[in-house]
Amino acid sequence: MRFRRLLVVSLLMMAASFHGCHKAGTGPASQAAVGSYDTETDWTDSQKAIPLGYQEAQGKRVFYQYCVWCHADASPAGPSNRSNLTPMPALLNDGSVLNSQNDDYLQNLITLGGSAVGKSAMMPPYGKTLTPDEIRSVIAFTRAAAQPPYQPPVRPGSQYSPK
Repeated sequence: MRFRRLLVVSLLMMAASFHGCHKAGTGPASQAAVGSYDTETDWTDSQKAIPLGYQEAQGKRVFYQYCVWCHADASPAGPSNRSNLTPMPALLNDGSVLNSQNDDYLQNLITLGGSAVGKSAMMPPYGKTLTPDEIRSVIAFTRAAAQPPYQPPVRPGSQYSPK
């Protein structure tokens, strides 16, 4: 009888703890996630969540599989290899470096590797590993995570040009 009571109490405590894990609508991440596929914690402000659209969320998946080891200071598995590389690769969210590069340049860099565009040969070519859509998704994720935020260029004379 005592074992049964202990088992029931243990099950109730487990159920209560699981219920606490699934509270909806708390914190900045859940507020930012409304209408988005995923979020990324801002690397410069852990209290801020960046909402990601579908393509950006796919880019996040690819980034954390292939790119995090060199383009972040830490990976989900621990420290990255970034500090051991010379020259040290740009962080994915370094808008001061990557915002000035157009999407075609970034696509060539990822597809062909660093040496093909005058950058480090340590950046391998991913053109046979990733699909063109995956590469565009990584670029979209890079743009979403950029600090300072990425501002797409406007075409002169378009309706989106500053007046």
